[in-house]
Amino acid sequence: MSALPIHADAVIVGAGPVGLFQAFQLGLQDIRCHIIDALPHAGGQCMELYPDKPIYDIPGIPLCTGRELVAQLQTQIKPFAPTFHLNQEVTEVTRLDNGLLAVHTSADQHFVCKVLVIAAGVGAFQARKLAVDGAPALEGTQVHYRLGDTSRFTGQDVVVLGGEESAVVAALQLIHASQVNVSTQSLTTFQAPRSVTLMHRRDVFTADPVLLQAMRDAVADESMQLQIGQPTGLLVTDGRLHALQIATPDGSTVERPAQQLVALLGLSPKLGPIANWGLAMERKQLVVNTETFATDVPGIFAVGDINTYPGKKKLILCGFHEATLAAFGAAAIVHPTRKTLLQYTTTSTELHRLLGLV
Repeated sequence: MSALPIHADAVIVGAGPVGLFQAFQLGLQDIRCHIIDALPHAGGQCMELYPDKPIYDIPGIPLCTGRELVAQLQTQIKPFAPTFHLNQEVTEVTRLDNGLLAVHTSADQHFVCKVLVIAAGVGAFQARKLAVDGAPALEGTQVHYRLGDTSRFTGQDVVVLGGEESAVVAALQLIHASQVNVSTQSLTTFQAPRSVTLMHRRDVFTADPVLLQAMRDAVADESMQLQIGQPTGLLVTDGRLHALQIATPDGSTVERPAQQLVALLGLSPKLGPIANWGLAMERKQLVVNTETFATDVPGIFAVGDINTYPGKKKLILCGFHEATLAAFGAAAIVHPTRKTLLQYTTTSTELHRLLGLV
Protein backbone atom coordinates (compact mmCIF):
# COMPACT_ATOMS: atom_id res chain seq x y z
CA MET A 1 0.00 0.00 0.00
CA SER A 2 1.36 3.45 -0.92
CA ALA A 3 2.26 5.83 1.88
CA LEU A 4 0.17 8.94 2.46
CA PRO A 5 1.13 11.71 0.04
CA ILE A 6 3.66 14.33 1.05
CA HIS A 7 2.33 17.78 0.21
CA ALA A 8 4.95 20.24 -0.96
CA ASP A 9 5.29 23.55 -2.73
CA ALA A 10 7.98 22.16 -5.01
CA VAL A 11 9.71 18.90 -5.87
CA ILE A 12 13.08 18.82 -7.62
CA VAL A 13 14.09 15.73 -9.58
CA GLY A 14 17.87 15.52 -9.45
CA ALA A 15 20.39 16.40 -6.74
CA GLY A 16 23.28 17.40 -8.98
CA PRO A 17 24.78 20.90 -8.86
CA VAL A 18 21.94 22.48 -10.84
CA GLY A 19 19.30 20.73 -8.74
CA LEU A 20 21.00 21.90 -5.54
CA PHE A 21 21.24 25.48 -6.79
CA GLN A 22 17.59 25.24 -7.83
CA ALA A 23 16.72 24.58 -4.18
CA PHE A 24 18.62 27.75 -3.24
CA GLN A 25 16.85 29.90 -5.82
CA LEU A 26 13.45 28.50 -4.82
CA GLY A 27 14.32 29.30 -1.22
CA LEU A 28 14.95 32.92 -2.15
CA GLN A 29 11.38 32.92 -3.51
CA ASP A 30 10.14 31.54 -0.17
CA ILE A 31 9.44 28.14 -1.72
CA ARG A 32 10.42 25.05 0.26
CA CYS A 33 11.18 21.88 -1.64
CA HIS A 34 11.86 18.15 -1.61
CA ILE A 35 14.70 16.74 -3.72
CA ILE A 36 14.60 13.24 -5.24
CA ASP A 37 17.60 11.46 -6.73
CA ALA A 38 18.35 7.93 -7.93
CA LEU A 39 21.81 7.96 -6.32
CA PRO A 40 22.34 7.35 -2.59
CA HIS A 41 24.00 10.76 -2.20
CA ALA A 42 23.77 14.30 -3.56
CA GLY A 43 26.07 15.51 -6.31
CA GLY A 44 24.92 13.77 -9.48
CA GLN A 45 27.39 13.65 -12.34
CA CYS A 46 29.94 15.73 -10.40
CA MET A 47 30.25 13.09 -7.70
CA GLU A 48 29.94 10.05 -9.95
CA LEU A 49 32.19 10.98 -12.85
CA TYR A 50 34.72 13.56 -11.66
CA PRO A 51 34.58 14.13 -7.87
CA ASP A 52 38.28 14.97 -7.61
CA LYS A 53 38.93 16.50 -11.02
CA PRO A 54 39.35 20.27 -11.30
CA ILE A 55 36.57 22.59 -12.48
CA TYR A 56 37.68 26.02 -13.69
CA ASP A 57 34.53 27.73 -15.00
CA ILE A 58 32.38 28.30 -11.90
CA PRO A 59 31.97 32.11 -11.55
CA GLY A 60 34.05 33.53 -8.73
CA ILE A 61 35.77 30.20 -7.99
CA PRO A 62 39.00 29.91 -9.99
CA LEU A 63 39.40 26.23 -9.14
CA CYS A 64 37.42 23.57 -7.30
CA THR A 65 36.77 19.87 -7.59
CA GLY A 66 33.37 18.35 -8.20
CA ARG A 67 33.32 17.19 -4.58
CA GLU A 68 34.13 20.68 -3.30
CA LEU A 69 31.48 22.29 -5.50
CA VAL A 70 28.79 19.94 -4.23
CA ALA A 71 29.83 20.53 -0.61
CA GLN A 72 29.62 24.31 -1.10
CA LEU A 73 26.20 24.06 -2.72
CA GLN A 74 24.94 21.90 0.14
CA THR A 75 26.18 24.50 2.61
CA GLN A 76 24.50 27.25 0.61
CA ILE A 77 21.05 25.62 0.74
CA LYS A 78 21.10 24.87 4.48
CA PRO A 79 18.96 27.91 5.40
CA PHE A 80 16.12 26.46 3.33
CA ALA A 81 16.42 22.91 4.70
CA PRO A 82 15.28 20.94 1.65
CA THR A 83 14.27 17.35 2.34
CA PHE A 84 16.26 14.75 0.40
CA HIS A 85 14.77 11.47 -0.84
CA LEU A 86 17.72 9.51 -2.21
CA ASN A 87 18.25 6.11 -3.82
CA GLN A 88 14.94 6.27 -5.65
CA GLU A 89 13.65 7.26 -9.07
CA VAL A 90 10.58 9.25 -9.98
CA THR A 91 8.50 6.71 -11.86
CA GLU A 92 5.31 8.61 -12.62
CA VAL A 93 4.16 12.22 -12.88
CA THR A 94 0.54 13.17 -13.48
CA ARG A 95 -1.31 16.48 -13.46
CA LEU A 96 -4.39 16.36 -11.25
CA ASP A 97 -7.75 17.98 -12.00
CA ASN A 98 -7.06 20.70 -9.42
CA GLY A 99 -3.85 21.70 -11.20
CA LEU A 100 -1.51 20.09 -8.69
CA LEU A 101 1.07 17.49 -9.69
CA ALA A 102 1.24 13.94 -8.36
CA VAL A 103 4.73 12.46 -8.21
CA HIS A 104 5.41 8.78 -7.47
CA THR A 105 8.81 7.17 -6.85
CA SER A 106 10.30 3.70 -7.00
CA ALA A 107 10.43 3.69 -3.17
CA ASP A 108 6.62 3.91 -3.08
CA GLN A 109 6.66 7.55 -2.01
CA HIS A 110 3.92 9.86 -3.23
CA PHE A 111 4.16 13.65 -3.45
CA VAL A 112 1.54 16.24 -4.33
CA CYS A 113 3.14 19.52 -5.31
CA LYS A 114 2.45 22.83 -6.97
CA VAL A 115 5.55 22.83 -9.15
CA LEU A 116 8.00 20.20 -10.34
CA VAL A 117 11.50 21.08 -11.51
CA ILE A 118 13.33 18.41 -13.48
CA ALA A 119 17.07 18.80 -13.02
CA ALA A 120 17.90 15.23 -13.97
CA GLY A 121 21.03 16.01 -16.01
CA VAL A 122 21.58 13.32 -18.62
CA GLY A 123 19.25 10.99 -16.75
CA ALA A 124 19.27 8.79 -13.68
CA PHE A 125 22.58 7.08 -12.99
CA GLN A 126 22.20 3.31 -12.86
CA ALA A 127 24.76 0.64 -12.13
CA ARG A 128 26.22 -1.16 -15.12
CA LYS A 129 25.05 -4.73 -14.80
CA LEU A 130 27.16 -7.86 -14.90
CA ALA A 131 26.86 -9.43 -18.36
CA VAL A 132 27.07 -13.05 -17.22
CA ASP A 133 24.31 -15.65 -17.52
CA GLY A 134 22.43 -16.14 -14.27
CA ALA A 135 23.37 -12.80 -12.68
CA PRO A 136 19.86 -11.27 -12.77
CA ALA A 137 18.39 -14.19 -10.80
CA LEU A 138 20.90 -13.62 -7.99
CA GLU A 139 20.62 -9.84 -7.90
CA GLY A 140 19.95 -8.55 -4.40
CA THR A 141 20.81 -11.84 -2.70
CA GLN A 142 24.28 -12.80 -3.90
CA VAL A 143 25.00 -10.36 -6.73
CA HIS A 144 25.12 -6.71 -5.68
CA TYR A 145 25.78 -3.41 -7.43
CA ARG A 146 26.45 -1.41 -4.26
CA LEU A 147 28.35 -2.47 -1.17
CA GLY A 148 25.43 -1.71 1.14
CA ASP A 149 25.27 -3.38 4.55
CA THR A 150 28.61 -5.12 4.95
CA SER A 151 27.42 -7.34 7.79
CA ARG A 152 25.62 -9.54 5.24
CA PHE A 153 29.02 -10.79 4.02
CA THR A 154 30.11 -12.19 7.39
CA GLY A 155 31.99 -15.48 7.08
CA GLN A 156 31.59 -15.71 3.30
CA ASP A 157 33.90 -15.57 0.29
CA VAL A 158 33.37 -12.18 -1.34
CA VAL A 159 34.58 -11.07 -4.77
CA VAL A 160 34.61 -7.33 -5.49
CA LEU A 161 34.65 -6.76 -9.24
CA GLY A 162 35.87 -3.46 -10.71
CA GLY A 163 38.87 -1.27 -11.42
CA GLU A 164 37.68 2.12 -10.15
CA GLU A 165 38.09 3.71 -6.74
CA SER A 166 34.70 2.47 -5.56
CA ALA A 167 35.85 -1.15 -5.96
CA VAL A 168 39.16 -0.54 -4.17
CA VAL A 169 37.38 1.21 -1.28
CA ALA A 170 34.78 -1.57 -1.01
CA ALA A 171 37.45 -4.27 -0.82
CA LEU A 172 39.38 -2.33 1.82
CA GLN A 173 36.25 -1.79 3.90
CA LEU A 174 35.50 -5.49 3.85
CA ILE A 175 38.95 -6.60 5.02
CA HIS A 176 39.00 -3.95 7.75
CA ALA A 177 35.63 -5.15 9.06
CA SER A 178 34.39 -1.60 9.38
CA GLN A 179 32.21 0.79 7.44
CA VAL A 180 31.55 4.52 7.72
CA ASN A 181 27.87 5.43 7.64
CA VAL A 182 27.81 8.35 5.19
CA SER A 183 24.68 9.97 6.66
CA THR A 184 25.78 9.85 10.32
CA GLN A 185 29.56 9.69 9.86
CA SER A 186 29.61 6.90 12.45
CA LEU A 187 31.84 3.83 12.27
CA THR A 188 30.19 0.40 12.31
CA THR A 189 32.16 -2.78 12.98
CA PHE A 190 31.16 -6.29 11.92
CA GLN A 191 32.58 -9.78 11.63
CA ALA A 192 34.72 -9.94 8.50
CA PRO A 193 34.13 -12.14 5.45
CA ARG A 194 36.06 -15.40 5.21
CA SER A 195 37.94 -14.04 2.21
CA VAL A 196 37.93 -10.89 0.08
CA THR A 197 39.08 -10.88 -3.54
CA LEU A 198 39.46 -7.76 -5.66
CA MET A 199 39.06 -8.68 -9.31
CA HIS A 200 39.66 -6.68 -12.49
CA ARG A 201 40.35 -7.53 -16.11
CA ARG A 202 43.88 -6.09 -15.84
CA ASP A 203 46.26 -5.12 -13.07
CA VAL A 204 45.55 -1.40 -13.42
CA PHE A 205 43.32 0.45 -10.95
CA THR A 206 42.12 4.06 -10.87
CA ALA A 207 42.05 5.42 -7.31
CA ASP A 208 43.75 7.79 -4.92
CA PRO A 209 47.42 6.75 -4.47
CA VAL A 210 46.92 6.27 -0.74
CA LEU A 211 44.10 3.80 -1.40
CA LEU A 212 46.12 2.00 -4.06
CA GLN A 213 49.03 1.57 -1.64
CA ALA A 214 46.67 0.26 1.05
CA MET A 215 45.27 -2.23 -1.45
CA ARG A 216 48.74 -3.38 -2.53
CA ASP A 217 49.80 -3.75 1.12
CA ALA A 218 46.70 -5.86 1.84
CA VAL A 219 47.49 -8.12 -1.11
CA ALA A 220 51.09 -8.43 0.07
CA ASP A 221 50.08 -9.51 3.57
CA GLU A 222 47.40 -11.81 2.09
CA SER A 223 44.48 -10.17 3.88
CA MET A 224 43.10 -9.48 0.39
CA GLN A 225 43.39 -11.57 -2.76
CA LEU A 226 43.95 -10.04 -6.19
CA GLN A 227 42.49 -11.79 -9.23
CA ILE A 228 43.20 -10.55 -12.75
CA GLY A 229 40.66 -11.78 -15.28
CA GLN A 230 37.03 -11.58 -16.31
CA PRO A 231 34.06 -13.59 -15.03
CA THR A 232 32.67 -15.95 -17.64
CA GLY A 233 30.27 -17.97 -15.52
CA LEU A 234 28.50 -18.20 -12.19
CA LEU A 235 28.64 -21.65 -10.62
CA VAL A 236 25.34 -22.25 -8.88
CA THR A 237 24.04 -25.27 -6.97
CA ASP A 238 20.44 -25.45 -5.75
CA GLY A 239 19.97 -21.80 -6.64
CA ARG A 240 22.98 -20.63 -4.60
CA LEU A 241 26.18 -19.13 -5.96
CA HIS A 242 29.29 -20.92 -4.71
CA ALA A 243 32.04 -19.98 -7.19
CA LEU A 244 33.03 -17.85 -10.17
CA GLN A 245 34.44 -19.10 -13.42
CA ILE A 246 37.15 -16.70 -14.59
CA ALA A 247 39.04 -16.24 -17.85
CA THR A 248 42.59 -15.07 -17.13
CA PRO A 249 44.80 -12.97 -19.43
CA ASP A 250 46.97 -16.00 -20.30
CA GLY A 251 43.95 -17.77 -21.78
CA SER A 252 43.33 -20.23 -18.95
CA THR A 253 40.13 -20.69 -16.96
CA VAL A 254 40.10 -20.79 -13.17
CA GLU A 255 37.45 -21.10 -10.50
CA ARG A 256 37.34 -18.98 -7.36
CA PRO A 257 35.05 -19.57 -4.35
CA ALA A 258 32.40 -16.87 -4.05
CA GLN A 259 29.12 -16.76 -2.19
CA GLN A 260 28.82 -13.01 -2.67
CA LEU A 261 29.73 -10.86 -5.68
CA VAL A 262 29.87 -7.06 -5.53
CA ALA A 263 30.08 -5.75 -9.10
CA LEU A 264 31.18 -2.09 -9.14
CA LEU A 265 31.48 -1.62 -12.88
CA GLY A 266 30.63 2.06 -12.99
CA LEU A 267 27.40 3.91 -13.64
CA SER A 268 25.66 4.91 -16.83
CA PRO A 269 22.93 7.52 -17.24
CA LYS A 270 19.52 6.39 -18.45
CA LEU A 271 16.68 8.72 -19.37
CA GLY A 272 14.32 6.25 -17.73
CA PRO A 273 10.68 7.06 -16.96
CA ILE A 274 10.98 10.75 -17.91
CA ALA A 275 10.31 9.72 -21.51
CA ASN A 276 6.85 8.50 -20.45
CA TRP A 277 5.64 11.61 -18.60
CA GLY A 278 3.97 13.14 -21.65
CA LEU A 279 6.35 16.09 -21.97
CA ALA A 280 7.45 17.51 -25.31
CA MET A 281 10.91 16.18 -26.19
CA GLU A 282 13.58 16.53 -28.86
CA ARG A 283 16.44 14.02 -29.04
CA LYS A 284 15.69 12.74 -25.53
CA GLN A 285 15.71 16.24 -24.04
CA LEU A 286 12.83 18.31 -22.68
CA VAL A 287 11.73 21.30 -24.74
CA VAL A 288 11.45 24.49 -22.68
CA ASN A 289 10.82 28.18 -23.19
CA THR A 290 13.67 30.44 -22.14
CA GLU A 291 11.55 32.92 -20.18
CA THR A 292 10.98 30.57 -17.24
CA PHE A 293 12.33 27.23 -18.53
CA ALA A 294 8.84 25.79 -18.31
CA THR A 295 7.95 22.69 -20.27
CA ASP A 296 4.74 22.37 -22.23
CA VAL A 297 2.95 21.06 -19.10
CA PRO A 298 1.92 23.82 -16.67
CA GLY A 299 3.82 23.66 -13.40
CA ILE A 300 6.69 21.53 -14.74
CA PHE A 301 10.07 23.14 -15.40
CA ALA A 302 13.31 21.64 -16.69
CA VAL A 303 16.80 22.99 -16.02
CA GLY A 304 20.33 21.80 -16.76
CA ASP A 305 21.42 19.13 -19.21
CA ILE A 306 17.95 17.56 -19.42
CA ASN A 307 16.47 20.48 -21.40
CA THR A 308 16.92 21.86 -24.90
CA TYR A 309 16.30 25.22 -26.59
CA PRO A 310 17.98 27.21 -29.36
CA GLY A 311 21.55 28.01 -28.33
CA LYS A 312 21.58 25.53 -25.45
CA LYS A 313 25.00 24.95 -23.88
CA LYS A 314 25.50 22.06 -21.45
CA LEU A 315 27.50 23.88 -18.81
CA ILE A 316 26.97 24.02 -15.04
CA LEU A 317 26.97 27.81 -15.03
CA CYS A 318 24.24 27.85 -17.71
CA GLY A 319 22.20 25.52 -15.53
CA PHE A 320 22.56 27.97 -12.64
CA HIS A 321 21.11 30.74 -14.84
CA GLU A 322 18.23 28.48 -15.87
CA ALA A 323 17.49 27.58 -12.24
CA THR A 324 17.25 31.27 -11.36
CA LEU A 325 14.65 32.03 -14.01
CA ALA A 326 12.76 28.80 -13.25
CA ALA A 327 12.46 29.91 -9.63
CA PHE A 328 10.77 33.13 -10.73
CA GLY A 329 8.41 31.10 -12.89
CA ALA A 330 7.67 28.78 -9.98
CA ALA A 331 6.98 31.72 -7.67
CA ALA A 332 4.18 32.91 -9.92
CA ILE A 333 2.47 29.52 -9.42
CA VAL A 334 3.22 28.91 -5.74
CA HIS A 335 2.45 32.51 -4.69
CA PRO A 336 -0.13 33.61 -7.30
CA THR A 337 -1.37 36.64 -5.34
CA ARG A 338 2.10 37.89 -4.45
CA LYS A 339 3.98 40.24 -6.75
CA THR A 340 7.31 38.66 -7.60
CA LEU A 341 9.94 41.35 -7.20
CA LEU A 342 13.57 41.33 -8.22
CA GLN A 343 15.53 41.65 -4.99
CA TYR A 344 19.23 41.62 -4.23
CA THR A 345 20.82 39.54 -1.48
CA THR A 346 23.15 42.43 -0.70
CA THR A 347 20.36 44.80 0.36
CA SER A 348 17.01 43.00 0.71
CA THR A 349 15.89 42.57 4.31
CA GLU A 350 13.32 40.02 3.12
CA LEU A 351 16.03 37.86 1.54
CA HIS A 352 18.14 38.27 4.66
CA ARG A 353 15.18 36.97 6.66
CA LEU A 354 14.80 33.97 4.38
CA LEU A 355 18.54 33.28 4.64
CA GLY A 356 18.32 33.38 8.43
CA LEU A 357 20.60 36.41 8.68
CA VAL A 358 18.18 38.54 10.72
